Amino acid sequence: MSTLFKSTKGDNAPVECLGLSFPNDQARRDHFLKLLAEKLKDPEFRKQDGFPQGTDEAILAMSNPPYYTACPNPWLADFVKHYGKPYDPNEPYRREPLAIDVSVGKTDPIYKAHSYHTKVPHLAIVPSILHYTEPGDLVLDGFAGSGMTGVAAQWCGSAPASYRHEIEMAWKKEGRPAPKWGARRVILNDLSPAATFIAANYNLPFDVDAFARAGKQLLDELEAEIGWMYETLHSDGKTKGRIEYTVWSEVFTCPECAGEVNFLDEALDQDSKRVHDTFPCPHCSAELNKDRLERVLENRLDPATGEPWQRVKFKPSLIVYTVGKTRYEKAPDAQDLAAIAKIESMPLPAAVPTSRFPIEDMYHGSRIAPKGFTRIHHFFLPRAAQAMGKLWEKAKAHPDARIRAFLLFMVEQAIWGLSVLNRYSPTHFSQVNRMLNGVYYVASQHAECSPWYNLGGKLDRLVKAFRNLKVGAGQTAISTGTAARLPLPDDSVDYIFTDPPFGENIYYADLNFLVESWHGVTTDAKPEAIIDRFKHKALPEYQHLMQRCFAEYHRVLKPGRWMTVVFSNSKASVWNAIQVALQQAGFVVAEVTALDKVQGSYRQVTSTTAVKQDLVISAYKPNGGLEQRFRERGASEASAWDFVQTHLKYLPVAKTKHGELEFIVERDPRRIYDRMVAWFVRHDAPVPLSSDEFLSGLRSRFPERDGMMFLPEQVAEYDKKRAQAAQAPQIELFVCDERSAIDWLTDFLKRRPSTYQEIHPEFTTQLGAGWKKHEAKPELMALLENNFLKYDGSGAVPSQIHAYLSSNFKELRGLEKSDPRLITKAKDRWYVPDPNKAQDLEKKREKALLKEFEQYQQHSGRKLKEFRLEVLRAGFKDAWSRKDYQTIIKVAQKIPDEALQEDEKLLLWYDQALTRTEAGS
Repeated sequence: MSTLFKSTKGDNAPVECLGLSFPNDQARRDHFLKLLAEKLKDPEFRKQDGFPQGTDEAILAMSNPPYYTACPNPWLADFVKHYGKPYDPNEPYRREPLAIDVSVGKTDPIYKAHSYHTKVPHLAIVPSILHYTEPGDLVLDGFAGSGMTGVAAQWCGSAPASYRHEIEMAWKKEGRPAPKWGARRVILNDLSPAATFIAANYNLPFDVDAFARAGKQLLDELEAEIGWMYETLHSDGKTKGRIEYTVWSEVFTCPECAGEVNFLDEALDQDSKRVHDTFPCPHCSAELNKDRLERVLENRLDPATGEPWQRVKFKPSLIVYTVGKTRYEKAPDAQDLAAIAKIESMPLPAAVPTSRFPIEDMYHGSRIAPKGFTRIHHFFLPRAAQAMGKLWEKAKAHPDARIRAFLLFMVEQAIWGLSVLNRYSPTHFSQVNRMLNGVYYVASQHAECSPWYNLGGKLDRLVKAFRNLKVGAGQTAISTGTAARLPLPDDSVDYIFTDPPFGENIYYADLNFLVESWHGVTTDAKPEAIIDRFKHKALPEYQHLMQRCFAEYHRVLKPGRWMTVVFSNSKASVWNAIQVALQQAGFVVAEVTALDKVQGSYRQVTSTTAVKQDLVISAYKPNGGLEQRFRERGASEASAWDFVQTHLKYLPVAKTKHGELEFIVERDPRRIYDRMVAWFVRHDAPVPLSSDEFLSGLRSRFPERDGMMFLPEQVAEYDKKRAQAAQAPQIELFVCDERSAIDWLTDFLKRRPSTYQEIHPEFTTQLGAGWKKHEAKPELMALLENNFLKYDGSGAVPSQIHAYLSSNFKELRGLEKSDPRLITKAKDRWYVPDPNKAQDLEKKREKALLKEFEQYQQHSGRKLKEFRLEVLRAGFKDAWSRKDYQTIIKVAQKIPDEALQEDEKLLLWYDQALTRTEAGS
């Protein structure tokens, strides 16, 4: 297969790109830049959602088309057409879900080559790509961030022999066939130009040796031009030292005497390098702490606008410098202060951006604006502004486009580290990049680093890391825009790996504004999928934005193929929003796993009330046959069983941990029912079976093993693994509401039909701290009477109780069901009814639930403080079947938002009811 970019050695060798031939790579670049420039002049092209804000010139300067554009990439469809394989429904493809460790590889030099707010290491992604794809397949990541999915896709073809051996041995131990090595092609997209610029530099080849020379030359030229700014006189009064960093301290006033207090001078213990909690005022000796100090705002002239500007007052307190290889400390002397004053009088370099932060729309605006930091240049003290301006100017002046981009890739990493966001941390050896992650925070002590101190080591590490990373030309296409609108054909992608923004963890657009302003191209934050009250985005808005993105993923993914979603958020409400968004988009979840950091293994997630770990969601797009058959059959029982038949094929047959079989949560009959319900709701169809009708039909149609359902052809494989295991897998049940309490009782009574007195103490221990806040706690007797049967001693002993007693009591073995001794022992025991009687019970129970739901409907006044989720679920389901969407919406408005958002089933009905109502209006 040809590559997107073919070239023999040398800069002037002919190249081929998307079927076109060029005399050299510069000609290729010029050709596509001209086409992109024409596109940018088209107002319709710029009207796309998520189109970055920037001039044509700035977008063209960042881009390297057709591989990378700092706007929606108009060549993605060509890339797919050139290299993708059309979807073939007859092509055999089957994979089980795969769990991965998202923490693997965080110390790898490539991972650390450029920081980003959140990133999954490429070494954590490689096993997934190997598992789900073949060499040459198309992999997509629509929330690509710094492009690690691209690095992983190419690593599959360039991994060293030692890594390949390690993977092959691990897979062989698990009984899996060896992976097929070879690079996969990848399409990367992100809303942020800062992110896609990093991704492009990670994934597009360049001459590492040429970069090493250019980087050294850049730092040497900087030394020649502004080295004097970082000189200081040594204690001998003659030798000049090189400043590594200068510590600036915020100046406050004492509330008692109004005298100025230099925080660092007074609060820092010079020996221990720790800040005292309390310290005396240097003027009046009053006992002070940071909370008592009053901030000082000094009046300055803004060097960009010439207008008055108030900013917190900083003074230099400490200089750390080197003479030869020895490090020294000193207080700034008169010459140091004179040099600082001289630099301050110099004009602001033209390369330093002066854009205003969108303070009003920023979550962190209240942290920086009151201190006087409202524009980009405000974040750089005068000397740092001169250094950053020179660095940027020199990097942008390099004649070779690819080396120029990588120089900027290096230099932009100093933006945060040379700004006032860089905190002084006296107990740390290095003061490089000491800013708080994920937040704009200007501390009271700032370490102003020299550019060589900040970047000298970085240059060496980049050269070393990228010498070992082999990326092929033309393996990657990168686009900048919203994941809700990808310029890709339907059914064209072979696999999706994605790590989307989760809730309000990180405010990407806000945080990237500082770096993007240097490039002159900034994120369009309108379609950003986050929770942010300053942008008027709450959980429902986040969910709908995510749903649009997942719907686009569903559109472009081939039927029958997989998507891996990495989830990292501790809120159950956000987790439920993601699950509902996935289901609404048409995906079916096949497995959710969490890495157990202590055990170093995976556990399947059975409770969604508290999500404290990184989760890996494996979801699939059902094959085209299922959708077609659903359209033909409609909301029939046959469609329900067709869904189950298809769904079971995608689930893992057996999972082991430390040699023991694990319970596969997705094979639990109740979970299968939930997935089927979600499938019907997503298709705006009434659910054709009640839960007990479904469970009864499930067990009559499919074989069951250890509480899990299988296809007939899967059972032999499971039985083989079961025969090798010491014991049957155990399900973990977490009781958090009425439904899970019933599930726990069902599991308990299946194993051990018991009297009320025997059940009560066991049940009570389950009602712990995990109980949902607004959910009414049910009485045990009410749960038993509504969902189970009690043997009253008349007639023969039910077979469920007979089997338990004859197995566990020697004296009762071999007795007839009518034997008085057996009857005496069996009397008053509760047991799980057989399917026919269970359906009768369910009808009776549902009638009672709907009656109570009517009371909720009639409730007036404030919101319901306590209620039964089972009543709401039954009522919503009944209203849905009657297409009575208004009832769902009205009752939903009577319960607290968090109760709705923390229940996946209610959220699904409610969200669909809203969608149908809006569509019909």
